[in-house]
Amino acid sequence: MSCRLDKYIWSVRLAKTRSLATDLINKGKVRVNGQPVKPARDVKIGDDIQITKHTAIFTFRVLNLNDRRVGAKLVQDYILDITPEEERVKYTQYVENQRVYNQFGEGKPTKKQRRDLDDFLENW
Repeated sequence: MSCRLDKYIWSVRLAKTRSLATDLINKGKVRVNGQPVKPARDVKIGDDIQITKHTAIFTFRVLNLNDRRVGAKLVQDYILDITPEEERVKYTQYVENQRVYNQFGEGKPTKKQRRDLDDFLENW
């Protein structure tokens, strides 16, 4: 038995929708056994799926095949997370850095904020 890659990624909850799973694959963010693939590629038991999220590469091993979406508690019967610890650390550091960046940066200043800043710098 085999299953399409996009359908499998969706069924084991690695992507929220099947179209998002297809987009991930088409953008080159998903590899099977280290090789770039297309959404229609068949997945077999024992294949390793690598998914790139920002700067980290998460790796999963296929344990069982399923073409229907499974509940969150049953995912562990179908897929095994074999991601190295350093990749997890890399991802958590990225998330933390983004949180700090978003906390302090509010983007481009408004016209009023820019005028206030210019007035402050002129009178410095």
